[in-house]
Amino acid sequence: NLKWDADELSEIKKVTQVFHMTLTDFFKEAAKEKLAKLKKDPFYRLTMNAEDASPVESEEILDEISSLSEDDLSVSSTKIISV
Repeated sequence: NLKWDADELSEIKKVTQVFHMTLTDFFKEAAKEKLAKLKKDPFYRLTMNAEDASPVESEEILDEISSLSEDDLSVSSTKIISV
C-alpha cells in the first residue's frame, strides 16, 4: 500500500499512458533503477556485509564511513582470489 500525492500520481498516469505502460511496470522499472544506483553507493557497499554487527559495532562502522573522503572511497586496485 503506497500513499502518493494526487497531483504527482496524476502526472505519472499521464506519462505512462503516452508510453502504453502500466503503473506497475513504471514503478518496477523505477525501483530497479534506484536499487542499482543505491547498490553502487560506497555506503551500501561498505555496510552490506555488516548485518551481524552489534549496534555499537554498526555505529563505529558508520562513523568511519562518514569520515571518508572521495579519495578514500575510490578503488585503487582489485585482486580476485579463487579458492
